[in-house]
Amino acid sequence: MSKIRMEKRRKVIDFTPVLDVHTNTSLGYLDDLTQKGALMVSEKPVESGQALTVAIEFRDSPNKPPSKHMIVSARVAWCKPEKHHTYYKVGLEFVDMLEQNMQMIEAILLKYEFSARRPK
Repeated sequence: MSKIRMEKRRKVIDFTPVLDVHTNTSLGYLDDLTQKGALMVSEKPVESGQALTVAIEFRDSPNKPPSKHMIVSARVAWCKPEKHHTYYKVGLEFVDMLEQNMQMIEAILLKYEFSARRPK
């Protein structure tokens, strides 16, 4: 994987759980997102190189059930403890993306980009 990021990451501003599809357990929460991957925050370390199938649950608010979700194959590109060693930052690289997932990510990125703008 190239060290140079070609796509700008966009912060996710809502509570967005990431689940392991095979074990039905929480892996962490989405921090930012691109068409090619994501940054996840986790309470536990995740092994670099590990293949995962994850469900990302997009919610309209933290108190509501998911309004949308997508299931995607990902590879753990890296895992590092955050500054205070309370959580781990985990880089996920999406693999074999379906067109419908790419369209969903694009729509979500547009929604978050719009909602991040300050009113004039």
